[in-house]
Amino acid sequence: MDTCRSIYTKGIIDLCRKKWSFSCVAVPLISIVDDDESVREALCGLLRSVGSAVNSFASAEEFLASDQLGSANCLVLDVRMPGMGGIELLRRLVTSHRKIPVILITAYEEEGMRARALSGGAGAVLIKPFSEEALLSAIHSALIAQ
Repeated sequence: MDTCRSIYTKGIIDLCRKKWSFSCVAVPLISIVDDDESVREALCGLLRSVGSAVNSFASAEEFLASDQLGSANCLVLDVRMPGMGGIELLRRLVTSHRKIPVILITAYEEEGMRARALSGGAGAVLIKPFSEEALLSAIHSALIAQ
């Protein structure tokens, strides 16, 4: 079973590398903001495997205090985090006229949250667990629309 899962996972990653490889353009910097370390590590590994530059932050406040605010080409934000959540960070970016594409991720699908997030400027809202292909497609679309 583990061998089958390993082959299947490798096949998905290989497909994603071919379909969403960013090597033909400047390497995009994707910033991951999620309080769950295992999620940050998994997303960073996936994005690096398709050629993206990636950095990660354990909180919205940590991201805002960093020097990455002007460098990130796309943000992947968790909706629910201690302190400031992803939707509040998105609001702050919009209010300060920062044009950084945002993908929101969440384990909690609250009624109306997706519509509010999309109308508030998010490029996509993904419900955990989401597929690697769904995330890569959302990021690809956000970068192209930029």
